[in-house]
Amino acid sequence: MQRRCGWCGDDPLYQKYHDTQWGVPLHDERALFEFLCLEGAQAGLSWLTVLRKREHYKKVFDDFNAEKIAAYDDQKITQLLQDPGIIRNKRKVNAFINNARCSLDMQGKGESLNNFFWSFVDGTPIQNNWKTLAEVPAATPLASLVAKELKSRGFTFVGPTICYALMQAIGMVNDHTTDCFRYQELLA
Repeated sequence: MQRRCGWCGDDPLYQKYHDTQWGVPLHDERALFEFLCLEGAQAGLSWLTVLRKREHYKKVFDDFNAEKIAAYDDQKITQLLQDPGIIRNKRKVNAFINNARCSLDMQGKGESLNNFFWSFVDGTPIQNNWKTLAEVPAATPLASLVAKELKSRGFTFVGPTICYALMQAIGMVNDHTTDCFRYQELLA
């Protein structure tokens, strides 16, 4: 049996996410935008809560197509806030729309989310060496800098803790514990 990071427990969905996505360097614009949105939706909740709703989020948020989300109107927002398949928090839903517009604004200025995020680590994941889950920080000075830069571009729901979770999810940092089978695989 393979050892995994302790946070994913024995839930099959969580394990699949851990084994196939978490910490894998991600460069796809749509997927980066999806993670930016979902990490914001997770604020104050467990990632597993969001993960269980992820497929429904993709459905009702047009597969995280920033151009479509940026055009959502009050009627669409009302419809979303009545959907039990998502986290019905008006500020979080509005953040998706706002962040879609900010993302498109960046693109209009020739800056992609991919280049933005990966510039903070010179395109190479930071390889941490945490032995236990207790050693893994909730945020770092680098995550605070990413958050500050996103906020300066108008993004919301992008505090240091959210940004660090995003950095972990998209593989900017390898925060698998050293006893986890994915640690060595992602080190390679």
